[in-house]
Amino acid sequence: MPGPLSTLKILDFTTLLPGPYATMMLADMGADVLRVESPTRVDLTRVMPPHDQGVATAHSYLNRGKRSLALDLKQPDNVEAVKALVPKFDIVIEQFRPGVMDRLGLGYETLRAINPRLIYCSITGYGQTGPYRNRAGHDINYLSLAGVSGHGGRQDSGPPPLGIQVADVAGGSHHAVMGILAAVIHRQQTGEGQFIDISMTDAAFALNAMAGAACLAGHRDPAAETEMLNGGSFYDYYRTADDRWLSIGSLEPPFMKQLCEIIGQPELVSYGLSQNPEHQRKLKQALRDRIGQRTLSEWQSIFAEVDACVEPVLSIREASEHPQLQARHMVIEVPRERGEPQRQIGFPIKFEKTACQAAYAGKAVGADNEAVLGSLPAK
Repeated sequence: MPGPLSTLKILDFTTLLPGPYATMMLADMGADVLRVESPTRVDLTRVMPPHDQGVATAHSYLNRGKRSLALDLKQPDNVEAVKALVPKFDIVIEQFRPGVMDRLGLGYETLRAINPRLIYCSITGYGQTGPYRNRAGHDINYLSLAGVSGHGGRQDSGPPPLGIQVADVAGGSHHAVMGILAAVIHRQQTGEGQFIDISMTDAAFALNAMAGAACLAGHRDPAAETEMLNGGSFYDYYRTADDRWLSIGSLEPPFMKQLCEIIGQPELVSYGLSQNPEHQRKLKQALRDRIGQRTLSEWQSIFAEVDACVEPVLSIREASEHPQLQARHMVIEVPRERGEPQRQIGFPIKFEKTACQAAYAGKAVGADNEAVLGSLPAK
């Protein structure tokens, strides 16, 4: 069966990561995504290394399943072409700074007048309002201003640069998809489209969840290594004898009992269940000493049949080969333009009736110009 969003048509004006990741998810779920990009100002994800058969791997992944329309939006004829397309589409998603689409003649009010059912989503670093609305930023800046970085990392070394872009993806991309689909339901009920304002800083701030609740309602502003889940307890990573790492999250009593028995110190169970900082410090030191005596492989064998919330820290390659992720089909093969398959990360949501599968990897700039523009009425 086609994907669950196969009735939706999306005009995508985004670049880099947040917007393209969002529209990739929508395309994976069956939406028809037409990506509109500049023929002269190249999206960095198209050229950044590494490349596979001459194509940037980031582009092949982030823009899979999307058609490509190359238009210079500074040319009036191209703006008119977009306006001619708008009645055929359900959703516009863009990622320019506030006001840019208005100056191009493609702002929400202009396009809503053409298609009142249009859902128009704007993703920016700080949102359409507020003193920072026009300020430049990146993922690391949004996480910093949102308070996320302030209670992560170590007290002696500060917050770490993360391996994934949390504000961009968990913030911008995922919240954009949620907002768009909520607006689709609203339109089904009312017939009305609407504007959606996604701020990656807002979304990152909302991700604080438990720590944010503790601060705002409990008047406790967390800092690095002061809380149960941010390094202030035994819940942490431990170096093995071969300089690998083991994650230990044995919070509940049965798991803590298993953990302490395996390291040969069952008397420390009460320390693991205690909120006394000194007890936590002693347990943590005992775990450092014990975990450091064996290699990661040895610990994996020991914990393989034990339900104690202890797992190895894997590289992406190791994760891709792990039997759990393989069983979940999280590595798939997607056809390139010439038909050869490329291995990519699979779609993480498993639908019973409408399986999601990327039809093809990211296309060349303007690959669909002739088909799209040729369908427009002659002037």
